[in-house]
Amino acid sequence: MTEITSVHRICPFCEACCGLKIDLQTDPATRLQRVIKVRGDDDDVFSKGYLCPKAVGLKELQDDPDRLRTPLIKRDGVFVEASWDEAYAEIARRLPPIIAAGGANAVATVLGNPVAHKMGLMLYFPRLARMLGTRNMFSASSVDQIPKMLSCGLMFGSWLGIPVPDIERSDFLLIIGANPMVSNGSLWTLPDYRGKARALRERGGRIVVIDPRRTETAAAADAHHFIRPGADVFFLLGIAHTLFDEGLVALGALAAHVNGVEQLQPALAHYAPERVAARCGIDAAVMRELARTLAATPRAAVYGRIGTCTQQFGTLASWLIDVINVLTGHLDTVGGAMFPRPAAFGANTRGKPGVGRGVVTGRYASRVSGVAEVSGELPLTCLAEEIDTPGPGQVKALIAIAANPVLSSPNGARLAAALDQLDFMVSLDIYLNETSRHADVILPGPAPLEDDHYDVTFTQFSHRNHARYSGAALARTDGQPEEWESMLRIGAIAAGLGAHADLDALDDAALREDLERALGDGAPAVLAALAGRRGPRRLLDLGLRGGPFGDQFGRQPGGLNLAALEAAPSGIDLGAMTARMPEALRTPSGKIELAPAMLLDDLARVERELAAPAPDLVIIGRRQLRSNNSWMHNLPALAKGSFRCTALVHPADAARLGLVDGALARIRNGAKAIDAQVEISDEMMAGVVSLPHGWGHDLPGTQMAVAAQRPGANLNALLDENLRDPLSGNAVLSGIAVTMAPL
Repeated sequence: MTEITSVHRICPFCEACCGLKIDLQTDPATRLQRVIKVRGDDDDVFSKGYLCPKAVGLKELQDDPDRLRTPLIKRDGVFVEASWDEAYAEIARRLPPIIAAGGANAVATVLGNPVAHKMGLMLYFPRLARMLGTRNMFSASSVDQIPKMLSCGLMFGSWLGIPVPDIERSDFLLIIGANPMVSNGSLWTLPDYRGKARALRERGGRIVVIDPRRTETAAAADAHHFIRPGADVFFLLGIAHTLFDEGLVALGALAAHVNGVEQLQPALAHYAPERVAARCGIDAAVMRELARTLAATPRAAVYGRIGTCTQQFGTLASWLIDVINVLTGHLDTVGGAMFPRPAAFGANTRGKPGVGRGVVTGRYASRVSGVAEVSGELPLTCLAEEIDTPGPGQVKALIAIAANPVLSSPNGARLAAALDQLDFMVSLDIYLNETSRHADVILPGPAPLEDDHYDVTFTQFSHRNHARYSGAALARTDGQPEEWESMLRIGAIAAGLGAHADLDALDDAALREDLERALGDGAPAVLAALAGRRGPRRLLDLGLRGGPFGDQFGRQPGGLNLAALEAAPSGIDLGAMTARMPEALRTPSGKIELAPAMLLDDLARVERELAAPAPDLVIIGRRQLRSNNSWMHNLPALAKGSFRCTALVHPADAARLGLVDGALARIRNGAKAIDAQVEISDEMMAGVVSLPHGWGHDLPGTQMAVAAQRPGANLNALLDENLRDPLSGNAVLSGIAVTMAPL
């Protein structure tokens, strides 16, 4: 008789973070377990049983024969399996001489999207970074979200202090450049957007979507308006101008907490809807009516996401969204855009409430292009030039952690060539993919079901406050260390402590140092209270107990700690978002900074662009429910069905260019070109073509058999790595002029 047990889990495939129940079958002879069913957890306090198609891929990810389970070392250009001791020894042999010759900045790090879904990686990368001491840190954030982090940092004082729509109590949502029907929110953790949007409309509310494509979200909304890609800034300026022009500004309870209204009004005076309408492709009357609706609806919010970030005015567009929420009195109010209160790790829940140091950018710059640091990292699009440009400070070694920038960043061909010039590369990854194929050592992490999980990041964007923890459901491969241990091991090697350093002693010393810095004489008592836990679990217990809902180490009986979460497998509900002004602010003034000088100054660039003619044809990306990220393309359950890497083209453009539905077309941006299958659809705005992100699995040397069967075309191969939003350094991925011709 086989034994069937059920375990709880938080889905790691997207930002919705849905709660799952997973049935495991135990072989009575070997005691080995395998996944036999994945379903939604009806008792989950956050997702309440909701499940999207991606979750079933967890079983296939666990069983995927292509998933790496043993370290690989490249010998004479060929990967061979190795023991963990051999892999660490290779790192110890090759990394320290590079640091000795070139200094700490000779080593770079790059983090990928899956890091945000891994508790150990999120909590221990800062330790690795501290031991490395390098300024050359890169991540996927600078290809899709740094503009929002920068604008919110300047306005509210913390990088991840990002307000999100209170959708369950809202009566009007204006959604710009976002498709939460597919993404289930992005920088807005939101399971079952479809159901929540339906409830909003059933209670008499309305949703309006602004997007160059009639997305799944737009198709289910009350209204949809096409907008020229990259022109969101003009549309948002038109709405903000109208609020002042028609006397609709009403700060309400925010009035006592806002700086900069006097500076903002004259800065917007030149951007009447009638002046910007042609540039953004939306009638002036529509902009004015939307401004009036926002002002007249007591519970309303504006939300924008990837489309507003991945463009040349990403920071300004992100800023104007929150400017409009402030000017209409919808920030920090029920049904508006509100600040979550994460149970742990929230920067705007720590320290003195209502005031702080704020954020600072440009503490250093990249060596080659002189691009400013933002949030402790440099733009990912600078990585290739930092490797392939000779001179003092040249990057000679790379540590890539769950990252695939050869596919996910512009001009991956240059980056791939640069990676081959490195003296040494380590990749922490579960796949031999387009980026890890360049590594000298690959250290495979455990699969999600083999690891403990807490949403370090996404609780900071959740539409409802909650806390959930799930322990490892399945045993790791024999001898496999945890990922946080591998990062500490690499850090110890870089710091000259060798491959056999005592990790427990290092971990204890680092925690003790942090606590002494924060608590002084109170540190020993807190350390004693945390005894019995190690690694990320100890840091999580510390974060929960010291957080806003925590037990404060006995001072708040009944408060949160890790033991309480372990006893509540479906999580603990911490209630709806509540007003947090001014407590959530961490600006030096203790006020919302509505008009940061950096942003007002950048309006001069908008003025210049306003007169520029719109290109005949531009390209944008798109998200898809079953393939949010490239690493999902190797799972049969998510890869099956109709081919999804198609270039969507409006019928008028297809007729004009001689394109045929289902046939191939060549898309060019200067010398760069890709071939993609055409799909003719009136869901596209005329003059815009859309190709999904994360494809291009036809490069040699990879080991992803399912993905390679239908590799698709890589949108990023068309893009210029030197084109960035100058404020945030974010890559410009949309609104790029292209030509298109049939093959």
